[in-house]
Amino acid sequence: VLGKVYGALTVRDDAIGAVARTSDEQVKAAKLKQSSKGLGSLKKKEFLVRFGITLALTVLFVYLVTCVSEDGEVSSFDPFSILEVDSGADNKSIKKAYKTMSLKYHPDKNPNNPAAEAKFMMVAKAYESLTDPTAKENYEKYGNPDGKQSLEVSIGLPSFLLDTSNRNFVLMAYLIIMVGIIPFCVWRYYSHSSKFGEKDVMYSTYSWYHQNLGEHTVVRALPEIYAGSAEFRTRNKPLSEEGAEIQRIMKTLKSQMQKPKFKHPVCVKGNLLLHAHLARKVGDLSDKFGDDLNYMLRCSGSLIDAMISVCQHQDALDAATNCIKFGQYVTQALRTKDSTLLQLPNFTQDDVERTKKASSGKITTIAEYIKTPDDEKPLAGFDDGKKDDVLKCCAIIPNLDVETKVFVDDDEDTQVYEGDLLTVQVKLTRTNLKEGEKAGLVHAPYFPYPKQEAWWVILGTKDGKIIDIQKVTKADRTVEHEIKFLAPRKGEYEFDLHVVSNAYVGLDQKLAVDLEVSDPSTLPEYKVHPDDAELDDEPTLFEEMMMQNVEEDSDSDEDDEDDSDSDDDDDDEDDERGIRELSAADRKKEELRRARQRAAAAEGDDSSDDDSDVEEVYNEK
Repeated sequence: VLGKVYGALTVRDDAIGAVARTSDEQVKAAKLKQSSKGLGSLKKKEFLVRFGITLALTVLFVYLVTCVSEDGEVSSFDPFSILEVDSGADNKSIKKAYKTMSLKYHPDKNPNNPAAEAKFMMVAKAYESLTDPTAKENYEKYGNPDGKQSLEVSIGLPSFLLDTSNRNFVLMAYLIIMVGIIPFCVWRYYSHSSKFGEKDVMYSTYSWYHQNLGEHTVVRALPEIYAGSAEFRTRNKPLSEEGAEIQRIMKTLKSQMQKPKFKHPVCVKGNLLLHAHLARKVGDLSDKFGDDLNYMLRCSGSLIDAMISVCQHQDALDAATNCIKFGQYVTQALRTKDSTLLQLPNFTQDDVERTKKASSGKITTIAEYIKTPDDEKPLAGFDDGKKDDVLKCCAIIPNLDVETKVFVDDDEDTQVYEGDLLTVQVKLTRTNLKEGEKAGLVHAPYFPYPKQEAWWVILGTKDGKIIDIQKVTKADRTVEHEIKFLAPRKGEYEFDLHVVSNAYVGLDQKLAVDLEVSDPSTLPEYKVHPDDAELDDEPTLFEEMMMQNVEEDSDSDEDDEDDSDSDDDDDDEDDERGIRELSAADRKKEELRRARQRAAAAEGDDSSDDDSDVEEVYNEK
């Protein structure tokens, strides 16, 4: 709570995205400051609930500390303070105080009062420590009339919990908290968190997207699908008094909307709010509808990413790119038929037509406009302030240069063969930035929240299948992104590389990536080095360990006779074979064979192993 308060009072404007680089962003920056800075930004339900709980616990803590400091016995045993006499009091004063206090706290005068009974015992103990010689000596030496004591730690409880008249209330409160409140809180937390999957998107939303997104999904159908997300089904449920406003908005935007596919009230309301945003007619909405729309826009980042992941799972390239473009239109508050030049500040449809006419039709898109030198940009009809806004915006909008390279890692041969691990290196260069500069926030005055510039890099096939799709969020001037996949079968291939902006309309690029794959049978024959070939004759680590263990087991006293018999048989076989010099590999084979024979004899196995079996197992190893 203190962190939230401190952040609201000390946060910088650029940290919350409240930066007005052009006049169109001034209204957005003012709203961000109002909602994220100052004590007014803390008037949110979540913060108020946390603040209330923290305040209640703080008050309880202060109360307990006060009670302990006033009534708690946290100091060492002091008989003088217990009897309420001075430390230098004589015996007469001590006896008088003891008599007075013992009568006051006597159990007969305080029935059913554990506190009075405990006080009476402490008074008696204090009097004894000051009058009895032995007890007094123990108190002076060890601080306790009973002598040296071990350290005891206990938990102090409020007295009302120990009062017998309150035990029914305490028991009921304990049952309510332990059996009711705590299990309910755990169930509430688990039931809420179990509804969400990746990117904090609800599982119901993923199911909805799987049902309604496909390879033929177009951009104009996405607002209605987005409006049906599970995150909006409670908030966007129309109230009875909202029917008139929904009908009014419907009359205004019906001609600009695709024919609705879903008749559910939640989808209808959400679809209308999104189209009001895309048509830049948010000012016609009521405050309640404006808040609902802002909530939908705040969730757009994670929900559109979820749409893209569903399209990736369905291997639908066109649908994935359409979802990314839908995010562009939402960020810039544009319809599919609107000119991309409307992303520039102070531009209206009349300014778009004037620009086209002034450039003789050479400038029709924003990509062409930002590449035009500043002194050649058509700015007729704008005053100096508006011209300055346009030029600043053109410096903010990225001018992207894309380079590609295909190679195989750690391979001297430039030729690609079937099964090779290919790397497609994509180099993105923001030519509008200087060396060392980084991309800032997206220029989106109609989007109520700050958004960081990013690019989607998609590699797909000609038939619309996705090989790889990733979001590149690095803000450096030059960014390198790598796509890795296995080379397909022999042949010539042409892939499509899409570089799509997450926020700007009309800056997307599509490049062809050519690939020629050769037959791996044409590769030169691999020859084993002689040193490596000799390693095949060496026993493996497992065989060496097994041979050592077998030799240790066969050296027991009870197997001496069996070992001698097997050795005699081996000597006879050696005599028959004749004397010959064995190589190191042959010696190890012979030792392994003998070890196995000894192990078989130790186990009482009558079957014998011949040399051919041993050599066969050895060669397999």
